[in-house]
Amino acid sequence: MNKFEEIVSLCKRRGFVYPSSEIYGGLANVYDYGPLGVELLKNIRELWWSEFVRKSPNTVGIESQIFMHPDVWKASGHVDGFSDPLVEDKVTHKRYRADHLIEDWLTKNKKDKIDLDSLTTEELSEFIKTNNIKSPDKNELTQAKNFNLMFETDLGTIEGEKSKLYLRAETAQGMYVLFKNILDSTRLKVPFGVAQQGKAFRNEITKGKFIFRTLEFEQMEIQYFIREENWKEEFESWRKKQEHWYYETLGIDKSLLQWKPHTKLVFYAKAAEDMQYKFDWGFDEVGGLHYRTDYDLSTHTKHSGQDLSYTDPNTNEKFLPHVIESTWGLNRAFFMVLDNAYTVEETRVVLKLNKKLAPNKIAVFPLVSNKEQITKKAEEVFNMLAEKYTTYWDDRGNIGKRYKYQDEVGTPYCVTIDYDTLESNYVTIRDRDSMKQEKVLIQDLDSYFQANL
Repeated sequence: MNKFEEIVSLCKRRGFVYPSSEIYGGLANVYDYGPLGVELLKNIRELWWSEFVRKSPNTVGIESQIFMHPDVWKASGHVDGFSDPLVEDKVTHKRYRADHLIEDWLTKNKKDKIDLDSLTTEELSEFIKTNNIKSPDKNELTQAKNFNLMFETDLGTIEGEKSKLYLRAETAQGMYVLFKNILDSTRLKVPFGVAQQGKAFRNEITKGKFIFRTLEFEQMEIQYFIREENWKEEFESWRKKQEHWYYETLGIDKSLLQWKPHTKLVFYAKAAEDMQYKFDWGFDEVGGLHYRTDYDLSTHTKHSGQDLSYTDPNTNEKFLPHVIESTWGLNRAFFMVLDNAYTVEETRVVLKLNKKLAPNKIAVFPLVSNKEQITKKAEEVFNMLAEKYTTYWDDRGNIGKRYKYQDEVGTPYCVTIDYDTLESNYVTIRDRDSMKQEKVLIQDLDSYFQANL
């Protein structure tokens, strides 16, 4: 197996990620998160919220809903213009993304990479035709056409009385349409940020790479409202903030990350860059930074009839703020973190996760499970630590197998209670990364972990 396949296997085997509805054959592009997966997701979310919202005096959070008035999505351009290039196998009628098929063909034939984002739908079709690219089933493909990614549903139950709704395709619009409410209920002054974490949905054409591309996913986004003349300065500032998040907070290897500027900008953007991580298949997007001008507030002002302008409290100047958008894919960050931490050594597989991200911070072991005194003492240690730290109880199998399991799931420290503990009150702490062991008194454990976690 290659590294990608090993991580997918580990995720299922150890309870990070499961195929959704697997007992019914599963559902393409949908995955569920298991006991360890939900802890890792929670840790990423909380670190992000702490770094970008709680520690920022001029950023507030909101939680808008998945369903919004359908006119929101018409005004934003999603209903008419949010699409991917689709081609269809003329025999099997299976659908594929044209750019993905071309990318696979370039890799297979060892051709130089080209900037597929800059090609129009017509140019993608011409490339497929010129190079005689076939479907995975070796059949001819149709011309590429735009495929809208919005999920539609209906409000109401009686035919003729239903109204159309959309599952949101991004979380950003909730921050724009609540802009006036936020101004009216806070004392925020430009520049300021609005942050949100939440689900988004996209009707993807083809199966993605595990959890990298799914129908349902989570975004973490900040819309930062600024004066137009300051956009270059603010863009660079947010570039550095994103880098700090990836390099320092998550602990991602710098050599595995790169910025990729967009060569083909949407009509309302003045600048856009993707943060890319080097997965097994190459560099791919895990976050982004965009200067969206005042497009979003101006289009919602126009379509809603509501004035979304800002009045400077010092000068009474009235204007529509411009926006620097910082966006992170939570599920892609989850995958990136696992990929970056996954380490194969001579005697073990270990997830060398940033300690703040580890699903379990400490594992508590009674050396043997059939000695009541040792088990009781281990339970006391577990209960004491569990009040402050995510702690895992493990009394299965021999101590070596327990260490191996905790290494695979990234637990930074294992605490073993043995016969000596009953006499001396010392426990043995094993470090995940170095595998070194040291003796610490039970009453000193909290101080030890406060200093090391």
